[in-house]
Amino acid sequence: MRKKISIIAVFVFSTFVVEAQEIQARLTVMAAQVSTTVDKKVFQTLQTALTNFVNTRRWTSDAFKANEKIKCNFLLNIEQDKGNNVYKGRLTVQAARPIYNTNYDSPIINFIDDNVVFRYVEFQPVEFNENRIQGNDPLVANITAILAYYINLILGFDYDSFSQNSGNVYFQKAWNIVNNAPENGEISGWKSFESLRNRYWLAENLNSNRFALIHNALYAYYRSGLDVFYENEEAGRTGILNCLNFLNTINAENPNSMIMQFFFQGKSNELVKVFSKAKADQKERARDILTRIDITNAAAYNRELK
Repeated sequence: MRKKISIIAVFVFSTFVVEAQEIQARLTVMAAQVSTTVDKKVFQTLQTALTNFVNTRRWTSDAFKANEKIKCNFLLNIEQDKGNNVYKGRLTVQAARPIYNTNYDSPIINFIDDNVVFRYVEFQPVEFNENRIQGNDPLVANITAILAYYINLILGFDYDSFSQNSGNVYFQKAWNIVNNAPENGEISGWKSFESLRNRYWLAENLNSNRFALIHNALYAYYRSGLDVFYENEEAGRTGILNCLNFLNTINAENPNSMIMQFFFQGKSNELVKVFSKAKADQKERARDILTRIDITNAAAYNRELK
């Protein structure tokens, strides 16, 4: 079994970790903004329940050794008590991948989901049935559906980075969760008409033939790029430039797509370091593409890759 990913950053919060199957997650629940009339003990119980759910469930059919378990961080920041045991907040998802022959972990997912609403009664079972995602109470089912969705994305990105297109089964699982997601007037993030930047569009992009090159890009960036960079910087830069060419094609054919924004979150500093010592023509090509397809960080690329 291939090497597995490690987290790029550690939250400076109280966390709880248990023995894992494929996933070894640090899941933190914060509720500093919630009224003091709520017994805060319920959030510690929720943290324990969700950590157990993520870490003890079997998510793949592959055998993982202890050192191959995928490490990731989930931070559930509860911002509002809506009454009747219903809470609203945001979920930060972070995961990274170890780069061969180094102690460096490259970010593979770094995303904040602002559309998290769920119901939780202390000590209620935390369950997920991929064949019946809606459950008896959609608000109860929503939190585990969201976590299962992101775990499958983490698996998909991780597998794709080691073997081209091998993450497809997990991207399809995430898409199935979208198509069967809990429905309730307070729940959002699962429907195409709600936003151009939500769980629907991310999973749609990853499963659409229009974005098939994203899988080539993932493999080129990690396996043909960063993994060989230590031994051969020129070959590593070539691999990453191939990745940028794939992404440039995607962007030209599908401008302003969610997958492009998702891919680049957390990567700008890494890309600057990769190309800062490149040959002039290669640096210029990288800068030209990056300023076009990662507009958020265009100023940094123009400044650092002169």
